[in-house]
Amino acid sequence: MPVGRTAHSRFKIPIVLDECSTCNIAHDSDIAQLIKQTQLIIWDEAPIQHRYAFECLDRSLKDIMKAVDPERYAMSFGGITVVLGGDFRQILPVITYGDRADIVDACITRSRLWSICQVFLLIENMHLKQGKSDSESEELKKFAKWVLDIGNGQVNPPRVCNFPVTENQILIPSQFCDVQTENTVDNMICSTYPNFAHEGHSTQYLSERAILTPTNQTVGHLNSLIIDKLPGESVSYFSVDVAEEFGGTDEDLNEALPIEYLNSLNVAGMPPHDLKLKVGVVVMLMHNLNQTLGLCNGTRMIVTKCLRFCVECEVICGTFVSSKHFIPRMEISLSDTKMPFKLVRKQMPL
Repeated sequence: MPVGRTAHSRFKIPIVLDECSTCNIAHDSDIAQLIKQTQLIIWDEAPIQHRYAFECLDRSLKDIMKAVDPERYAMSFGGITVVLGGDFRQILPVITYGDRADIVDACITRSRLWSICQVFLLIENMHLKQGKSDSESEELKKFAKWVLDIGNGQVNPPRVCNFPVTENQILIPSQFCDVQTENTVDNMICSTYPNFAHEGHSTQYLSERAILTPTNQTVGHLNSLIIDKLPGESVSYFSVDVAEEFGGTDEDLNEALPIEYLNSLNVAGMPPHDLKLKVGVVVMLMHNLNQTLGLCNGTRMIVTKCLRFCVECEVICGTFVSSKHFIPRMEISLSDTKMPFKLVRKQMPL
């Protein structure tokens, strides 16, 4: 969003949450003064957040707004109107090693705040207006209805003889599949990026296309194939990995966790140890660097220069499109991993 901020950075929401967490906002801070003058908060992609995040903000806003009016301490979110946007069919909270019950329990619909929420439904699909012709718009409308039927549980599992079928399996209609072309990765890349050799450096061409995959391993495999299709030589940027908060001595640390082992770890939320880049490659930021300049987690950019200690990237989407920035190495660590030590990786967050 233009001039937008992530909820965690704006309201100082802790990364590790529990049912008693509060935001790290002091009463005499600039953020507290801004909140006291706030009448509306718009929180986009809210369904992906854990319900503890909303309850954490609710407690903090009540504590801050009672300085404006003591009665606002009894109001939800301190009397400030909060608009939560998002689609529960698209994204849900990510619970590590959690099952379906754990994910549902983490949703805002299980929060005490949900009872005071008023739900507004968007019934017009804006994506359907992107068809270049009436036939294409009609095809998009049929596809959108089929996807909604899946989300509503109205698509019955396929009936295949002598083949076990679960309730989570669906039969994709033939009109939504390319049955004429061989199902290979190269054909998928060529279909998504036609005429890639000549159009691969166009920011508009790249911003209109993307391949979605479910695992980081598949992402790495596809990225290596697409990089090989670009002209020029690739540049490898190697990370500096350090293990911290280990329960033994330094000698035990070196024996149990050698550098080669740390380099081989591919942790979700961290860039790889060997980051191969090339001019013209599309990258995505993995961390918030500067929200005011649009350098947020998920920002898509194209590499324009591969320097020795950093890369120059050009933003290809959003409000700050065509702006160029230098992306340096930075220390990245995760606080919620299951590893018995803290991995600190100094690498470009790409």
